[in-house]
Amino acid sequence: MQPDARILIVDDHKDSLYALESALAPLGHPLGRATSGDEALKQILRGNVGLLLLDVRVPGAGGLEVVRYMRRLEQTQHIPVMLLTAFGRDPELSAAAQGLGVADLVAKPVDPWILRLKAGHLYRAYRQRRALEREILELRARLHAARTHRLERDRT
Repeated sequence: MQPDARILIVDDHKDSLYALESALAPLGHPLGRATSGDEALKQILRGNVGLLLLDVRVPGAGGLEVVRYMRRLEQTQHIPVMLLTAFGRDPELSAAAQGLGVADLVAKPVDPWILRLKAGHLYRAYRQRRALEREILELRARLHAARTHRLERDRT
């Protein structure tokens, strides 16, 4: 993930998109938008998404279907997802979301302050995870190079 990773907001209602963007703009992170599950998947697969805010009921691939697909792919399985629902508490939805590793299930209308707080935390946590993954790869490469150098030195 590059430093300018986007928070992708997915909702098929323009008013909701605008309200969510307005709530998250003060975080200062780039925002993206999609109006269907299929469009969201295309953007996610292009990369550079650090957090997904996803309405459960969007045209095309629904919210849960999008998350199921993401969790099967290594490149997208760790992107945090906040599912948004206008249908109140639903035990089946909650169980499905938990089973897919959804970070949060948020009822609409959302409190902008709470949304900013949760989204900011999830976005930072994902960036920290990616930074640690890069550091581990760099350390493994350095260790491999040191071992290779030592083996070459011992042969001579």
